[in-house]
Amino acid sequence: MSDPIFLPGSILSLPAGAAERLIAAGSGDAALLYLYLLKNGGRYDALSAGKALRWDGTRLAAALSLLSGMGLAQAPADPPPSVRELQPPEYTAADINQELENGSSSFPALVQETQRRLGKVLSTNDLKSLYTIYDFSGLPPEVILLAVNWTIEEFQRKNGPGRMPRMPQIQREAMLWKERGIDTAEGAEAHLKRLTLLRERSVQILALLDIRDRPPVEREKEYITAWVDMGFGDDAIRMAYEKTVLKKQSMNWPYMNSILKSWHEKGLHTVKEINAADSTRIPRPRPGAGATAPQPAAPGEADRRAREDMARLRAYLEQEKKEGN
Repeated sequence: MSDPIFLPGSILSLPAGAAERLIAAGSGDAALLYLYLLKNGGRYDALSAGKALRWDGTRLAAALSLLSGMGLAQAPADPPPSVRELQPPEYTAADINQELENGSSSFPALVQETQRRLGKVLSTNDLKSLYTIYDFSGLPPEVILLAVNWTIEEFQRKNGPGRMPRMPQIQREAMLWKERGIDTAEGAEAHLKRLTLLRERSVQILALLDIRDRPPVEREKEYITAWVDMGFGDDAIRMAYEKTVLKKQSMNWPYMNSILKSWHEKGLHTVKEINAADSTRIPRPRPGAGATAPQPAAPGEADRRAREDMARLRAYLEQEKKEGN
């Protein structure tokens, strides 16, 4: 019996000219993406294509760029919308059950492991949140579990041991990872190392700002992350804080951020560099400004003054001699 993929109506037509260009390019990724476009009538959606081909955004963009250069695809005029801008579908209980009963799906194992880590059986709404991450974002299960772990760890750090986040909170964190292109296990591990570093630096930087009784809120985290990425050390951050308090009479995050951004744009990242740049801007007094500057003596005038000084000195010594006698 013939394979149904070769039956009439199921055959994709590949132009010979396109085949020649793909063969000459020698790119398997470009050929696979071209087949995907043929199958979908030329319609391109980054999220759908990435999920179908199991590629990350970087690989997908590179293949599309190559096809565009060969004249076999048209690059989108505008960048594709982010995950945050797109509205996920409304999954039903039937969608969830169908996926749970799919023997080839990794979703059942993801559900089981997520339940173990949260210490509870997921409700229908919880399952919908988890399936939204799994299906809509297309993140691999191992990346999703790393996002689950991180969200639990952060939630317990803020709210105490044993406390657990809700699934919508885990969904927001996972979607943020997807938006930032963290869609491989290697990328997720590198991201977690960076998050851990930023968490430690946040505590240190808050102490520099005389804040020691609480963790940073989200907006403060954004400022601190930017300062760390700019390359500022403790001394420079403390200097910016002191300048802020001197000007504003209290801590003002936007104002302090403007100081550090200004230094960064000028290539100043240490106290030594900042002080050196400030010293070059101190105005030098000009002759005639403020106190009157001494005027140079006219030619011969200096000798005359010296002779008069010597004469007064001799007269003084003679007077002292007479009085001593």
